[in-house]
Amino acid sequence: MSDSSPSLYAAREPIFPKRVKGPFRNLKWAIMVVTLGIYYLTPWIRWDRGPNLPDQAVLVDLAGRRFYFFWIEIWPHEFYFVAGLLIMAGLGLFLFTSALGRVWCGYSCPQTVWTDLFILVERWIEGDRNARVRLHNAPWSLNKARLRLTKWATWLIVAVLTGGAWVFYFADAPTLLQQLVTFSAPPVAYITIAILTATTFVFGGFMREQVCIYMCPWPRIQAAMMDDNTLTVAYRDWRGEPRGKKRQEGIGDCIDCNACVAVCPMGIDIRDGQQMACITCALCIDACDEVMDKVGRDRGLIDYLALSDEPREREGNKPRPIWQHILRPRTILYTAIWGLVGLAMTYALFIRPEIEMTVAAIRNPTFITLSDGSIRNTYELRIRNKHGEERQFSMNLTGDLTLSLEIEGSPYRSVPVAPDSMQKFRVYVTAPASSPAATADQTDMRFWIEDLGNGDRAHADTHFNGKG
Repeated sequence: MSDSSPSLYAAREPIFPKRVKGPFRNLKWAIMVVTLGIYYLTPWIRWDRGPNLPDQAVLVDLAGRRFYFFWIEIWPHEFYFVAGLLIMAGLGLFLFTSALGRVWCGYSCPQTVWTDLFILVERWIEGDRNARVRLHNAPWSLNKARLRLTKWATWLIVAVLTGGAWVFYFADAPTLLQQLVTFSAPPVAYITIAILTATTFVFGGFMREQVCIYMCPWPRIQAAMMDDNTLTVAYRDWRGEPRGKKRQEGIGDCIDCNACVAVCPMGIDIRDGQQMACITCALCIDACDEVMDKVGRDRGLIDYLALSDEPREREGNKPRPIWQHILRPRTILYTAIWGLVGLAMTYALFIRPEIEMTVAAIRNPTFITLSDGSIRNTYELRIRNKHGEERQFSMNLTGDLTLSLEIEGSPYRSVPVAPDSMQKFRVYVTAPASSPAATADQTDMRFWIEDLGNGDRAHADTHFNGKG
C-alpha cells in the first residue's frame, strides 16, 4: 500500500479568452485608452511655473523634496494632502464597490488594463481563442517558435515602455530620456525600469488571473463592502435553468453554449454563482446578449443585478430601479465622507500661506551673559518662501520692548530668501541687564516676518531664557 499523499499543487491551466463585441467591451477599450494615455503621456506635459522652477506638469521631485501637480505644489510638511488623497481613493473604492461591485477590478485596475493589452497583442499575433488553443496544444515547430517569440518581444516592448514611463514622473522627462538612451542616467533609473519591466511582463503575460486570485487582497475584502442591494454581474438561473440546446417545454433560456465561459479572462463560469475570482468585467454579459439575440430570446440572462431583486423576478415582477440600489444609506454615507474630505483638502489648499516660519531656540548654552551684564539667547529661524521669485523679509519681535534683535551676518533686520525654497538664519536676541527679561526665568515673545513685496506676515511664538 502506498503512503504517498496526493500533491496539493496544481499547475496553472492557461486561459484563452475569446474576442467579444458589445457595450461593456467597448467601455473597457475606452477606459484602457484613457488610462494608458494618461499614464504614458502625463510626464511630457509642460507647465510654466516661472524661472528656477521645473516646467513638468506632474513631477515627484525627490531631490528637491517637492511634489508638483500642474498649479499645485506640495512641500514635505504638507504630506497630509497626499494622505487625504489616499483616504479619498479608499473611500471611492468602498463607494463604487458598495454600489456596483468590483468595477475597479473589472475596468480600471492596472493589472486588468495591462492584461487586456497583453491579450490584445496575443490575439493580434496568434489569432482568436481557437487558434491560440491549437497553437498551445501543438508541438514545438518553427512557426510556433516564431509566433511565440514575436508575442514575447512585443510584450517586452510594452513592459519596457511601462517601466520607462514610471521613472519619468520622478525627473524631467526629456532630460532623463536623453540620459537613458546615452547610458548616462543614474543607476537607480535603470534598476527601476528593469524591475517594473519584469513585473509587467510576468504579471500581464503569464500570471494574469493568478495575480487577482492569489496576490491581490481586495477579493477577500470586497465582500464586506457589498450586500444584497449591490449591483453585480450575475446569472438569472430562475430564467435560464434547466439548460438545453433545443427549444422544448420546460427548458430555460440558457442553451449551454458556454459563450460566457469562453470570453471570461478569469476562466470561470458565472452560472456557478458569485465567485471570488469574478472581477465583474461584464464581458459575459456581452457574449450572452449576443447569443440571446441570435436565438430570439430576451437579453439580460446574465446582467448587472442585485440579489435582493431575485424574489421579485422569480414571481414575474420587474426589479427595482437602479437608483434605489445605488442611493442607499451605505453609499450615501461613503459619498458624504468622501465629499467632506475633498472639501477639507480644497479649503486647506486655498488658505495655506505663501510664507512660513519656524523658530528653534539653541539650547547649548541656554543663554550667554555678555561683558556688560546683558543676556543673549540664540535662535534658528527657518523661513519658507513659496513664491517663484526671491523675496525680501523683515524680522521683528513683540513681547518685552527691551529685547533687541540681531541677524547673524547682516547689519539689517531684513534678509533675502531664494525663490521656492526654505532658508535658515541664526538670530540673536539680547536683553539689557536691568530688564525684567534678563532677570526672569522665561519671558514669552513672538517673532514676526513680513514679506516686503506684498506685506504678507507670519509669526512663531517662543520664549526668552533669562538667569532668574
